[in-house]
Amino acid sequence: MGATAGGPDGAGTHHGDGQGAQLMESAALADLHAALRRAGYLVVGPTVRDGAIVLAELESAADLPYGWGVTLEPGGYRLRQRSDSAAFGHAAGPQSWKPFLHPPRSRLWSARRGGGGFEVEPADEDVPRYAFLGVRPCDLRAIFIQDRVLGTGSHTGSPYATRRSAAFIIAVSCTEPGETCFCSSMGTGPQAGPGYDLALTELTGPAGSGGHRFLVDVGSAAGAAIMAEVPHRPAADATVADARTAVTAAADRMGRTMPAEGLHELMAASQGAARWDDVASRCLTCGNCTMVCPTCFCTTVEDSSDLTGEHAERWQRWDSCFDLDFSYLHGGSVRVSGKSRYRQWLTHKLGTWHDQFGSSGCVGCGRCIVWCPVGIDITAEVAALRDEATGTQPGSGGGGGTDVRDAQEDGAEHTGPEGT
Repeated sequence: MGATAGGPDGAGTHHGDGQGAQLMESAALADLHAALRRAGYLVVGPTVRDGAIVLAELESAADLPYGWGVTLEPGGYRLRQRSDSAAFGHAAGPQSWKPFLHPPRSRLWSARRGGGGFEVEPADEDVPRYAFLGVRPCDLRAIFIQDRVLGTGSHTGSPYATRRSAAFIIAVSCTEPGETCFCSSMGTGPQAGPGYDLALTELTGPAGSGGHRFLVDVGSAAGAAIMAEVPHRPAADATVADARTAVTAAADRMGRTMPAEGLHELMAASQGAARWDDVASRCLTCGNCTMVCPTCFCTTVEDSSDLTGEHAERWQRWDSCFDLDFSYLHGGSVRVSGKSRYRQWLTHKLGTWHDQFGSSGCVGCGRCIVWCPVGIDITAEVAALRDEATGTQPGSGGGGGTDVRDAQEDGAEHTGPEGT
């Protein structure tokens, strides 16, 4: 069983459970992979496929993207060859770990007509025991946020909670952030926070300085048991210092920043901001940002039956607040305009998420920037809203007026929390 995710604070300073940092040569990644397989885990990690670094089952450690990095920009992603053989020298890719814990589509139940009516059978899902190899600190925090949303309270014992409790997490602290990363300003990286079983920091110096190796922090008893099967030795103080320094330096090289304070208040005070008109003129309401976001969790249900009417099924699938039908009530959708739908997403992510779950819903991974077809930058939108709120510059866009339909949508957005 994997480590239980810790609290949100201290994400940048956590260094294991006090067992002392270990040193593992790069070749030992193969031993680590083999140990996980022997323990019954299905190992998932980054690999190069279709021009991107994606998450998939790793048949061996050789499947890792050695020597590959990425170049990121608003609406742009491309692979680049690195000058070293780093296995984790890339920023967040198009996928987070969300699909493995909260699948895009899953069956809830099926029913078949019998002699006395319909017989309902709950979904009998064979849940694999996942080992996640290469979890970025931002994604580790996202898993913790999803735990709060989908794995506690009335969700205890849910399919999500079952998958999560069986997962083994190997985090990788970042030493080279991407151009669209801003985890440092969100307090979610670049050092792996609590909640991992093992945490790696990759060092790729020349042979004279130790060569390609990994500093390993143990975060759980399960992590210690796996490491007992992997060649390693205690790390020298100088090596530990080099690794920590590399991670700390990465915090100063983030490609983006997000204001650290006051986001909840800013979102609440910006309902009538003119900036929403500006972003609405660019937003395609495609929902890409919600699909790649590691914390967006909204779903809908679909019922289907065969042509005879003898068999029916109910499925749960991901949904998006950018979908026109997402806010459908009898008589029509509540959020008709793209402006209201973008505003709902951003104010929930950065504002009312605090009211529901006690934290921000954003972890600073930058995926919504990279995979937006028109390159909308969440950090730029927040900066523009803050400038408008403080009078630093006038709001851009169409005059800042609110028509009758916008006023109705404004009111609807405060009728209750975001649903699933």
